[in-house]
Amino acid sequence: MPKDTSIRSVLIIGSGPIIIGQACEFDYSGSQAALSLKEEGIEVSIINSNPATIMTDKVIADHVYLRPLTVASIEEILVERKIDAVLPTMGGQTALNLCVEAEERGIWEKHGVRIIGVDVAAIEKTENREAFRQLMVDIGVGVAPSKIANSFLEGKEAAQQIGYPLVIRPSYTLGGSGGGFVHKKEEFDAALKRGLEASPTHEVLVEKAVLGWKEYELELLRDSNDNVIIICSIENFDPMGIHTGDSITVAPAMTLSDSCYQDMRNQAIKMMRAIGNFAGGCNVQFSVNPDNDDIIAIEINPRVSRSSALASKATGYPIAKIASKLAIGYNLDEIENQITKTTSAYFEPTLDYVIVKVPRWNFDKFKGANMELGLQMKSVGEVMAIGRTFIEALQKACQSLEIGRAGLGADGKHSRNIEDIMHGLEHASWNRLFLIKDAMSMGVPLESIRKVTRIDKWFLSQIQELVFLETELKRYSLNNLPKDFFFNLKQKGFSDIQIAYLLGNVTEDEVYDRRKSLGIRRVYKMVDTCAAEFAAQTPYYYSTFEDENESIPSDKKKVIVLGSGPNRIGQGIEFDYSCVHGLLAAKESGFESIMINCNPETVSTDFNMADKLYFEPVFWEHVREIIELENPIGVIVQLGGQTALKMAEKLHENGIKIIGTSYDNMDIAEDRGRFSDLLKELDIPYPRYGVAENAEEAIVVANEVGYPVLVRPSYVLGGQGMSIVINDEDLEKAVVKLLGDLPGNRVLIDHFLDRAEETESDSISDGDDVHIVGLMEHIEPAGIHSGDSFAVLPPFSLSEKVMNDMETYSKKIARALNVIGLLNIQFAVKDEQVYVIEANPRASRTVPFIAKAYDVPYINIAAKVMLGVNKLKDFNIERKLVGYAIKEPVFSYDKFPEVTKELGPEMKSTGESIRFIKDLEDPYFLKLYKDKSMYLSK
Repeated sequence: MPKDTSIRSVLIIGSGPIIIGQACEFDYSGSQAALSLKEEGIEVSIINSNPATIMTDKVIADHVYLRPLTVASIEEILVERKIDAVLPTMGGQTALNLCVEAEERGIWEKHGVRIIGVDVAAIEKTENREAFRQLMVDIGVGVAPSKIANSFLEGKEAAQQIGYPLVIRPSYTLGGSGGGFVHKKEEFDAALKRGLEASPTHEVLVEKAVLGWKEYELELLRDSNDNVIIICSIENFDPMGIHTGDSITVAPAMTLSDSCYQDMRNQAIKMMRAIGNFAGGCNVQFSVNPDNDDIIAIEINPRVSRSSALASKATGYPIAKIASKLAIGYNLDEIENQITKTTSAYFEPTLDYVIVKVPRWNFDKFKGANMELGLQMKSVGEVMAIGRTFIEALQKACQSLEIGRAGLGADGKHSRNIEDIMHGLEHASWNRLFLIKDAMSMGVPLESIRKVTRIDKWFLSQIQELVFLETELKRYSLNNLPKDFFFNLKQKGFSDIQIAYLLGNVTEDEVYDRRKSLGIRRVYKMVDTCAAEFAAQTPYYYSTFEDENESIPSDKKKVIVLGSGPNRIGQGIEFDYSCVHGLLAAKESGFESIMINCNPETVSTDFNMADKLYFEPVFWEHVREIIELENPIGVIVQLGGQTALKMAEKLHENGIKIIGTSYDNMDIAEDRGRFSDLLKELDIPYPRYGVAENAEEAIVVANEVGYPVLVRPSYVLGGQGMSIVINDEDLEKAVVKLLGDLPGNRVLIDHFLDRAEETESDSISDGDDVHIVGLMEHIEPAGIHSGDSFAVLPPFSLSEKVMNDMETYSKKIARALNVIGLLNIQFAVKDEQVYVIEANPRASRTVPFIAKAYDVPYINIAAKVMLGVNKLKDFNIERKLVGYAIKEPVFSYDKFPEVTKELGPEMKSTGESIRFIKDLEDPYFLKLYKDKSMYLSK
């Protein structure tokens, strides 16, 4: 059936600010759906309150509504604009819940809006735990024994009948919120209370816990002809008991027998057909008994899921893009395969490589948090790696995590405490993968590890092979290392820095040079969805070690944009927004744009965003070899946050051009001593400060500059490791901890301006002119990290003198640092005196917010200035904000009920939303201002 021509305008509901359990994978899906519908000539409107994402940018939709995600906001849009249909399946649980609420209140019917991509009845069947259980029983799909409970009485009765261990699953929640395992009777009451409170309908499913069973996911698509295809099978490395968002996952499934897979596939199709007759995508989760291959269904989500983004990137099959076309009437055989361009979308992708996803946690930001993994998701981001084998992909994923690891071990960061290791194997946390390797290195038998972790023996034997290879490698020196053995190490994912560590007394560069002299180089393979059966037209690559290289460099002028790696607190989706605009600006300026990134959740790693995508770790060895192959005119590091910026020194040392501000000038801004000398020279005030390399020096410095002091390491993002201290004893503890966590670093000690106001400026400089992008005033006082502060654009209470000083200092610093591109400066204002706290010559967390509020494409302008194709005078910049815009930080404390909400110099928010107010009499603003100091802590 061709598309439904009665659908001329569609509203896509977004997922709102980034929280744990619902991150930017839904913004990726929403962006892809919007572009897909626009291709069909459909007018696309988006409602989403998140200013940090590319999804809410004019390059994605025809109309963007940056409004709170409420039924009232939706109705305002429906009054303003004729909307034919709503697509609620791209915005996670938030969008589905909003769609159901609007349906119950008769909003869609009142305005003549159709729901496409899902049935409301299907949402009800899948979200209501009892309805789902009963449906599975009716269609003959296995489920764990369970009972529904709406009260303490019903919950206790259910527990008594089913027996422990139990799992509690609240209805209508996301990311496992409110759920958990109960191993014994004494834990039950507290767990039941948490579940009943978390569910919006105060309903939980009390279910038998199948701990230790294997867990799988299937991603499905169905058209209106009832054709169903399986896009991807995903296997959890971790067994049942850990939320899929916190599990290491592998695609395709590695340890599944063919008969069990066929059975699972048939059951998934039966489940999708049973929940309704809608056309679109869904995600099904199963559990398999490792002893006898018995299968039970865990849940089905009638929307694109967290895993859909991963499955799209894993297969090269753009699930959200195709699902949105199915929603407007097309059948699968009528849609073009986006990769080959010659076959149809009615096929099941075949992978001749392995994908590994590893989550990224930020427990360091939540002091006192329970770090054990369970049913409630706790990770803040993820990385994806592609390799020819599982072990190659796993090592690449470890290199991508941004936690200072060079791969899976072999980097000097192993644990030698056997008690800690065995406890960590039994009680899974963020580092269990590394502890498995450490245990094997210390001789713990594989079977003992399997019994305690319940991880499949095949995965463990793969990791054990690394231990054998390391032992073998230590028999050689670099000069007598046989070529075939060296080649085997590289095929198993060992980085040059790991090999250098294992050999001892050699450097990474020496290993690299030796490898090149032996002719062992990375080659690049295309992600083609069909195991090379058809020629692919899409330039989407991963590296491995083989003979044939499929990435043939063009002779065009090219620019590489370095991505920001996994989302984490302090470095989120706003940097991906900047990277996407950098790619678009490079294309518009006539360059071939090349992206290097490893984050599967984001739009920058969509295969049609850059001219060429390398889905690789933003890790020096990988970046270096791509640069050698492609020979770009330069590399943009300003847009990828601290991840990209940290690469600047290596690029500079190797004579690779950094586009925009030079390495030396960026280093002045990062090095507190050099920067303060510059401020002194420019006659710009700054807080008294000193630098220390140990606790004794720190105490001397602190007494010179005066307490309270702000203590922080050099070269960090998101306030990592920062604290405010008020005496020698606290200072000593803080410094010892910092130097323990970040060895080799220096500690900066600034006098803390107590009760000061905090403000910031963003600007663009082209080397001659400086344009102030925006001045912002924080509602909270100095001492609360800028990322955790409510910030107002333009400032609401600063005097003309203070704002003039901020502008003057911004321009002086931009010129002194010869900034070409972006500059963010943080200020403290006390008694009308403006002090500069820090300057960052890169895209900041706030530029996307300001760009949306003023409706000016600032990153696009900055990228063209960096590339040297434009000067600021070439642009006609007109701000369009009426009233004020407030940046609202959003926290995920509900995932850590044991952590108190305290705010200080270390950032803790996971996302942000934008709110527009007409004036300062707005009751929302007045309440914020009243509560401004409430959560300030050290």
